[in-house]
Amino acid sequence: MRFFLMISVIFASLTGAALAEEEARLIAVTGEGVVQAAPDMATVSIGVTREARTAGQAMSEASSAMSAVIAAIDAAGIEARDIQTSNIGLSPRYQHSNDGRPPRVTGYVANNTLMVRVRALDALGGVLDAVVSDGANALNGLSFGIADSAPLEARARAEAVADARAKAEGLAEAAGVTLGPVMSIVEAGRGGLPQPMMRGAVMEAAMDVPVAAGELEIRRQVSMTFAIAE
Repeated sequence: MRFFLMISVIFASLTGAALAEEEARLIAVTGEGVVQAAPDMATVSIGVTREARTAGQAMSEASSAMSAVIAAIDAAGIEARDIQTSNIGLSPRYQHSNDGRPPRVTGYVANNTLMVRVRALDALGGVLDAVVSDGANALNGLSFGIADSAPLEARARAEAVADARAKAEGLAEAAGVTLGPVMSIVEAGRGGLPQPMMRGAVMEAAMDVPVAAGELEIRRQVSMTFAIAE
């Protein structure tokens, strides 16, 4: 029995050494691909805030103002599918005293916020100008995007693979070995939204809000493992 255990331990040791040697004959690298492109759409948060003595009055005034804003957006050619309410809120306005008495409600603040997608960037400045003129008093954010980013992502991914292979070939040449086949390839964590770049032209029309679209940067990373050829 002891002899059998000894043979098992020796076999396991030899197997582990063989696996370690096989694992050691690998080259692991990470490649990155970057593609720049001009955006072709934008998403903007447009809000209306109104204050009144009563909650009902505040909500009524905010709703009326938002109806005018939606009408202006519709007149600008924005489709209904690109307009979505993202927040409706109502909160009391308090007046605090210095004599230790509890604060009292002096009015209410109502707000209504839309997320609007503008698919024609040359119309963006005019849309912003129109909604402000028709009652919007809050612009909470603006982001640019690309409607169909799949081809750009594919390009960035291909560049990442080429970059990884070039790195692996450089390491193999420096080590005096021959690069073997790909053993594994994994796309690293994706960045999600394209990242803006600080360059680009300003889009502006008479009486419109000036908007700089710039360029977007799409990045993809891959981790690749290559065998070292015998």
